Amino acid sequence: MNKAELLQAVADRTDLSTRDVRAVVDALFHPSSGVLAKAMKKGDKVTLTGFGTFDRRDRKARTARNPQTGEPLKVKARKVPGFKAGASLRAYVK
Repeated sequence: MNKAELLQAVADRTDLSTRDVRAVVDALFHPSSGVLAKAMKKGDKVTLTGFGTFDRRDRKARTARNPQTGEPLKVKARKVPGFKAGASLRAYVK
């Protein structure tokens, strides 16, 4: 499902116009100005009970290997977004 299909599915299930649904989806999921992105950048967790938890995970610096040459490479520490599915979502998908 892509963004257009998501917007149409939500509009079909609610009394909202596609334009209004787009505003809500963008407010939540925009990669730089969305509510989820801003919370994760600050290091906060966003928990939607039953659905899951969005958070920021810290990856340590490490040494990796170039698969073609076998040469060691240094990988810097970084922060990455993470998601852990809630029990209800896991049970439904299972």
